[in-house]
Amino acid sequence: MPRLLEDSSQLLIDWSGLQSSEGKLSIGDVHVWHAMLDDRLAGRLRSVLSEDELTRADRFHFQKDRNHFIVARGLLRTILASYLDVSPIDLRFCYGEKGKPALMKISGENSIEFNLSHSHGMALFAFSRNRALGVDLEFIRDELMGEDVAERFFSDAEVTALRALSPETRRQAFFNCWTRKEAYIKACGEGLSMALNEFDVSLVPGEPAALLKNKKDPNEVSRWSMHSIPVESGYVAALVAEGSEVRPSNFYLS
Repeated sequence: MPRLLEDSSQLLIDWSGLQSSEGKLSIGDVHVWHAMLDDRLAGRLRSVLSEDELTRADRFHFQKDRNHFIVARGLLRTILASYLDVSPIDLRFCYGEKGKPALMKISGENSIEFNLSHSHGMALFAFSRNRALGVDLEFIRDELMGEDVAERFFSDAEVTALRALSPETRRQAFFNCWTRKEAYIKACGEGLSMALNEFDVSLVPGEPAALLKNKKDPNEVSRWSMHSIPVESGYVAALVAEGSEVRPSNFYLS
């Protein structure tokens, strides 16, 4: 399991517990990192953030939310820096038209695509080279789940599938649907401009995660692969990656 090590100037990733090939992000690979957002890391990780990231952090009203943002962005920089063998503070980000973050390409390096999501003190980070990605993590909250929410944001086919399930499985199915749809629009880079009811995803617990239909572009189904990511009890997560032959590797940061 990769560990965070602290030296005199920064936090580093310790890969010593892995085979050398496991820590290498090769073309075609998708790495998914799992981490808890430990408030105690906020002080050290704040020092590697850019001015605009610090401005965004300081907009949060509650200290815990501020710390979680700082730790999530700081860990993102730390992992990226480990892949690229640079200092986390030297990384520069740019943003797509709809706000999707991307890494400014470093000379001589293949482009690293990434996406992140955090919820209720836990974070997921997804990385690949030259492959668009989207990841979503949700803490299961009963107040979010409801038939009115499903009817507003889910497609007709998804609402029908949800209603056909027993009450015992409907909760998991709702969050399966929610995270898969969020991961897909993040992978596409469309943000809130893409209506969630314009496409169908699988949601029945136990069935494979899949993009079933895109009403505007049927070719999207073959362009993307969708995966359920195993996470701790009380959470649900999904990954969407460009390409059909994707086998995510999971790393757990301690």
